[in-house]
Amino acid sequence: MKTLLHSSVGRLRLIGFLEGVSLLVLLGIAVPLKHFYGNPVLVRAMGPVHGLLFLLFVFNALSVGVQQQWNFKTTTWKVLLACVVPFGTFYIDRKMLRGRQAH
Repeated sequence: MKTLLHSSVGRLRLIGFLEGVSLLVLLGIAVPLKHFYGNPVLVRAMGPVHGLLFLLFVFNALSVGVQQQWNFKTTTWKVLLACVVPFGTFYIDRKMLRGRQAH
């Protein structure tokens, strides 16, 4: 955990992980509770949390892309695309971000 917070790419990875987990909770727990049991409380709580994490990921991806001088056409757009594809942040972390953390 400490190593994640010491670099901008590490912080982006952490935000991506949290964004992906928030989507899992939202889709796997909160939405079924709302639709099958008529209890929308968790959706009301997790919806804004997920939205905030989504925005944090987008802004941090752009910031890290500029800071690390990523080529937009080959790297930055893929990282940005990852947050709009369900669970894409987990994929992009494994395929691209993990190896760039030390830089």
